Amino acid sequence: MRRYPTQLRLAVAAAVLAGAACGEDNGTGPTPGPQAAVISANITANRTLYADTVYTISGFISVGNGATLTIQPGTVIQGDYNVLGSSLFILRGAKIDAQGTSAAPIVFTSSRPVGQRQAGDWGGLIIVGNGIINRTGTIQLEGTGTGASNPAINYSGGTDNADDSGTLRYVRVEFAGYATAADAELNTFTFAAVGSGTELEYLQALSGLDDSYEFFGGAVDAKHLVSYDAGDDHFDMSEGYVGRLQYLIAYQTRQIIPRTGAGNVSADPQGIENDGCNGAGCANGQNTTPYTIPLVANFTLVGPADGVFSGTSGGIGMMLRRGTGGYYVNGVLARWERAGISLRDQSTIDRSNAGDLLVRNVHVADVGATFQTGGSSVQGTLDTTTNSIVAGTETALTQLFAAAPTSPTSGAQLDWTPATSASIATGGLATFTGAVATKAGTYVTGTVYRGAADPASADWWAGWTNYADN
Repeated sequence: MRRYPTQLRLAVAAAVLAGAACGEDNGTGPTPGPQAAVISANITANRTLYADTVYTISGFISVGNGATLTIQPGTVIQGDYNVLGSSLFILRGAKIDAQGTSAAPIVFTSSRPVGQRQAGDWGGLIIVGNGIINRTGTIQLEGTGTGASNPAINYSGGTDNADDSGTLRYVRVEFAGYATAADAELNTFTFAAVGSGTELEYLQALSGLDDSYEFFGGAVDAKHLVSYDAGDDHFDMSEGYVGRLQYLIAYQTRQIIPRTGAGNVSADPQGIENDGCNGAGCANGQNTTPYTIPLVANFTLVGPADGVFSGTSGGIGMMLRRGTGGYYVNGVLARWERAGISLRDQSTIDRSNAGDLLVRNVHVADVGATFQTGGSSVQGTLDTTTNSIVAGTETALTQLFAAAPTSPTSGAQLDWTPATSASIATGGLATFTGAVATKAGTYVTGTVYRGAADPASADWWAGWTNYADN
């Protein structure tokens, strides 16, 4: 197959991403249109995907043990809408090397035309590592094992939280989350038992049917994550996940309606939904170790306007439940209709009392309450003064952020840096001590500001993120 020079391939890919017609003559002569290829068989040896080709994943495609899938900057990979559940699995022992750039991100999207795309058009991107989870026995990855074409994938039994599954950098995943069975949706990004040797940074999840980012155990770290219009939760961590995340943005503007037959509309969407151990294989119930203890720093989680969702569940900025721990620092929670924070049950309160759960230097605004109270579950609270949890008086996003339009079309229209005179420009935990400092190491640093945007730095999400509805 003919290969154009790398610079030409990137130029073609950039034109495709920008919506230019293939082969269009703009006064400088015709440019070659992208080539096309279908991936319909599992990848068992090293393979490279090139930016001059649009690839279509047809079916449940896995990269097998020992193989590395390399993807060039600017490459577009489509999930086949006509083959239900088409997905890409990077299995235990395999690697993905997908390093895009701000100018040429790598894009996983639906095969349907722009304007017709919907959540659940295809499955998503799934990475399975050799990290540790807190469930014993054979634990099957949700959404797998539905038939011969979609075999069961197990992610239990890992022993190495430093395992390396490769690199994702400047990668977008759009319109994913197909449900292979009732209540068994795949996610936009799934990280199952992924180890800290894996590198994740500058990732966006767009309009996926279930969770935008799901972490099942493991210890992978990540920075600069964007979630726009999730079908369910923006960030979900469970089963002993102990990684570190810094600079997270979640923005919900609407309720996601999936393609017909792709799955259900979520009944309980949250900004963060973290669990300890739940389900089969939890030897000590919700108190099973290793506990889920992530470090989540510099997060900006913005819920939908009042009335977008209805019902008596969901609508919480941070749902901490089922014995989860974790350290949550320097965050902003805005516009969550029911509450900013929920410490849902006694086992989670126990983690707080033991020092395994800390919420520090968080600004909460335009929410039903700072802490969820009432209902049939035990609900906990934290001392807001000691922990610098501030209940702000802001009732509009423009009082917090420089620019947050209701329906953005590009990252340039969004500016999550603090608005003029906004209090979130200060009040951050600049120096970590104790357990937070130990957990942070050199990977996460304290900041004087709260939220995902440094008032003195460039907008790190601009230029490579997408905000299309369809």
